[in-house]
Amino acid sequence: MKEKSAEEMLRDLEPESDIREYKGFMAKVISAIAITFSIFQLYTAIYGVLDAQLQRAVHLGFGLALIYLLYPTCKSWSRNKLHPLDFILSILGAAAPAYILISYNELVLRAGAINNTDMFVGCLGVLLVIEATRRVVGIPMVLVALIFLAYAFVGPYAPGILAHRGLSLKELIGHLYFTTEGIFGIPLGVSSTFIFLFILFGAYLEATGLGKFFIDIANAIAGWASGGPAKVAVLSSGLMGTVSGSSVANVAGTGSFTIPMMKKLGYHKDFAGAVEAAASTGGQLMPPVMGAAAFLMAEFVGVPFLEIVKAATIPACLYFAGVWIGVHLEAKRNNLKGIPRDQLPKAWILFKERGHLAIPLIVIIYLLVSGYTPMKAALWAIFLSIAVSMLRKSTRMKPIEIVRGLEKGAKGVLGVLVACASAGIIIGVVTKTGVGLKLASALLDLSGGLLLPTMFFTMLTAIILGMGVPTTANYVITSTIAAPALVQMGIPILAAHMFVFYFGIIADVTPPVALAAYAGSAISGGNALKTGVNASKLAIAAFLIPYIFVASPVLLMIDATPGALIWATFTALVGMIGLSAAMIGYLIAPIHPIMRVLFFVGGLMMVDPASITDFIGAAILIVCMILQYYKKRKINQQALNI
Repeated sequence: MKEKSAEEMLRDLEPESDIREYKGFMAKVISAIAITFSIFQLYTAIYGVLDAQLQRAVHLGFGLALIYLLYPTCKSWSRNKLHPLDFILSILGAAAPAYILISYNELVLRAGAINNTDMFVGCLGVLLVIEATRRVVGIPMVLVALIFLAYAFVGPYAPGILAHRGLSLKELIGHLYFTTEGIFGIPLGVSSTFIFLFILFGAYLEATGLGKFFIDIANAIAGWASGGPAKVAVLSSGLMGTVSGSSVANVAGTGSFTIPMMKKLGYHKDFAGAVEAAASTGGQLMPPVMGAAAFLMAEFVGVPFLEIVKAATIPACLYFAGVWIGVHLEAKRNNLKGIPRDQLPKAWILFKERGHLAIPLIVIIYLLVSGYTPMKAALWAIFLSIAVSMLRKSTRMKPIEIVRGLEKGAKGVLGVLVACASAGIIIGVVTKTGVGLKLASALLDLSGGLLLPTMFFTMLTAIILGMGVPTTANYVITSTIAAPALVQMGIPILAAHMFVFYFGIIADVTPPVALAAYAGSAISGGNALKTGVNASKLAIAAFLIPYIFVASPVLLMIDATPGALIWATFTALVGMIGLSAAMIGYLIAPIHPIMRVLFFVGGLMMVDPASITDFIGAAILIVCMILQYYKKRKINQQALNI
C-alpha cells in the first residue's frame, strides 16, 4: 500500500485541512480575497480596530466567504472546481455579516428591537455559521451547538434545575446575531484581533524555514544521546509548539522526519508514533504562543496574556520533562543508541547560518514582558520575521513569498474563526438562559460538593468534548459550564480555567479518539489504539499536574514565593522520574509490577507540592531506587559470571 503524505494524512484527520486546490482564475480570486483579509487585519492592528461588532462582522464575512469557496459541500465534489451552490453560499456568507455593517447605526438606534428583515438575515447568518462549522470543524461541534439551540426552545419542559422560561425564535436570533454576546461575542473578538495576528506570525516563521531550523538544532543537541531521535522529536515539537497551535499539524510536520528516524534506531512503531503525538500535543501548552484557547482564557479570566504565559510555563516544562524522561528510559530499557556525532549537524554552525530566524520569538517574549498587548507584540513580530529573513541570502524571502504569507495566514485562521463563531452560539444560549450556573450547580450536586469528584467529572467532560471538538471550542464550552463549579468551591479562577484548558488539549492523545495518536500511527505504520495508549503513558504529567495546581496553585505562580516555587518544581521533577519509571517499567533495571505501583505512588506524592506528601513520596522512591541499584548489581554480576 502506498504511504500517505503528510498533507493527505492531515486531510483525513482534520476537516480543516481538506480544502479545494484551485488553478487559474479561481486561484487568483481566492488569493485576492485572502490577501485582502490579511491586509484588513493588519490595517486595523496598526491604526486601531473598529467598533467591536463591526470588526467582528468584517472578520466573519471574510471567513465565511473563504470557507464556502474552499470547502466543498460534499467530499465527493471536485477539489479543483467550484460548485454553483458553494458560490451562492459564499456570497451569502459575505452578505449576512455585511448587513450589520450597512445597518449598524439603525441597529444601534433600535437597541435590540429587530424587524422582519433583521430576523431573516439573523437566521441566515446562524445557519451559515453552523454549516461552515460542519465543513471545517466537523459534525461533533455542530451537534453540540444544535443541542444548545434546542435547549433554548425546550427549556420550559426540561427537568429540575435545568428548566427555564423558554425563548421565542425572535428573542434568540436577536441575542445570537445582533449583540456581542452571541456569534459576535468574545471568542470571535479574540479571533479577529490576537489570534489572527499570531497565526499570520506563524505563517511567516514557517516561510522563513524556522521549523527546519528547530529540527536541526534539536538533532544537534540531542541526536547523539540514548534514543536520540525520540529526544529530537520531544525537543523539536516543544520548540514548534511556540508557533503551532495544532497537535495533528505538528505531528505531520515534525513527525514525518522524526518517526522514521526513531524506527530506524529501533523504537517500536507504536512507541515511535506515540512519542511524536505526546510531544506535539504539548505544543499547545508551551509558551509563549500556546494554542488559540490561551488568548480566550486571558479574556475570560480578565488578566493580561502575560499572566497566562507565566502560569503555563512550569506545568508545560514538567509535561515535556515527563515525556523526555519516558523516552530516555525506553531507550535505556532497549539499549537504543543515538546517532553518531559525525552524522549530525553542528549547533554553532546552525546558529551562525540560521540563528537569526529565532529573533522574532525572542522579541515577542520581550514585548509581552514589557507590557505590550499581544496584538501589538504579534504585529511587530510579523514585520520583524520578514526583516530578519533578509539578513542572509539562504533565508531571504522573495516578494512573492511575503504575499503568499498573507494568503496562508488568512487560510490558516479559518478553522479557529468558525469554531469561535460556533462557540458564540453556545455562549449566547448559556447567557440568555442562565444554564451555565445551573449546570455548575448540577455538577456540584453530582459530586456531593467535594473538590476531587468535581475535578474528576470536569476532566471527563473536557476529554469527551475534546474527542470531537477543537481545543478552542472545547475550552469555551468547559470554561462556561464546568469551570464555574470549581470557582464556586474557592479555586482561583485562573487555576480553574487552566484545568479545563489542559484536559481539552490532552484529549488529542486520549483513546479511543486520539487524533494526534492517529496521525502518529499513520506515519509510523503502527496500531492507532496502541499508539494512543503509549502516548497517554508518556503524557501522564498532563493528567496529573492539573489536579495538583488546582489543589495548590503554586505551580501556576499564584501567590508563590521564589523558595516555594523552586521547591515545588524540584519535587515535581523528581516525581516525574518516579511516574515515568512506573509507566515504562524501567529505571536502571527492569521493574517488577509491584515495584511499578510503588514508583507510581511515590512519584504521585512527590508531584503534589504538600510537605507531608513530599516526605512520604521521597521515602518510597528512595527505597525503590536502592532496590533498583541492588537489582542492577545482580544483573551485572550475572553477566560477568557468564
